Amino acid sequence: MPNDLVLISGSAHPAMGEAIAKSLKTKLLDVEIGRFSDGEINIKILENIRGTDVFIIQPTMPPAENILELLLMIDAVRRASCRRVTAVIPYFGYARQDRKDQPRVPIGAKLMADLITGAGANRVLTIDLHAPQIQGFFNIPLDHLYSAPVLLKHFWDHPRENMTVVAPDVGSIKMTRAFAKRLDVGLAIIDKRRPRPNEAVVMNFIGEVTGKDVIIFDDMIDTAGTLTDAVRVCIEDQGALSVTACCTHPLLSGNSLERLNDSPIREVVVSNTIPFDRLDLCPKIRVLDMAPLLAQAIERIHLERTVSELFV
Repeated sequence: MPNDLVLISGSAHPAMGEAIAKSLKTKLLDVEIGRFSDGEINIKILENIRGTDVFIIQPTMPPAENILELLLMIDAVRRASCRRVTAVIPYFGYARQDRKDQPRVPIGAKLMADLITGAGANRVLTIDLHAPQIQGFFNIPLDHLYSAPVLLKHFWDHPRENMTVVAPDVGSIKMTRAFAKRLDVGLAIIDKRRPRPNEAVVMNFIGEVTGKDVIIFDDMIDTAGTLTDAVRVCIEDQGALSVTACCTHPLLSGNSLERLNDSPIREVVVSNTIPFDRLDLCPKIRVLDMAPLLAQAIERIHLERTVSELFV
């Protein structure tokens, strides 16, 4: 068993763990994740993993216990004498708190990196960080995958006439420009201001979308307020023919589904980095599977092969 690949799934997204195991033609390790009577998390590894290469699959979206569960699992396998432990975090939570942009606020992303490293992780694998520079918060190797190959394939398989890609804010221009280049379409930019968290005001529109099928590309959708405002700007103010939203992480909190249903948006293409089981509440949402991409990356890391080939 030494140097064997071992997969462990936390309770945050068991379906993702099962899908990755299926892609790798293996099974998940038997782990007991329980609770003491006061609610405290209790982790127990039920198989021998001495000398193995362990991959723990756990996105860290709310509640915060998902993060604590990941840390406890990392500590458990490290103390069980595994050779290496990689934290596979499809969605890296607290990534929006990546800088001290106001007085007396934390840098949550750096704290999460320190906790994961301090727990004993040797490596991290994640998809579409909110800010790529978060990689620099880690003092261990981090493999940063991009959802673009999976999302692009959807639009290649379902082409739209006269497409233009729109960046919903200045911060997403680089990622959106690359997306537009791969689709060989035009690019437009929405300039907005954020007076407070989860609230944005559109100030300027740069580009031409009149009579075109627009794709708004972003890394996450939280309350969907910014997105639905952008949709209305594109259609009502700029004369777009239709709007499709595309994002990696469907947080979809609060009344986001109602906003999407009430908006003129045509389709919302998301991935399964975060579990989403409310399709009946919003038929506009289409979920794409990231498990094969993560499975390929896990296999390459285990075999000490390059991961950058997956970016093509």
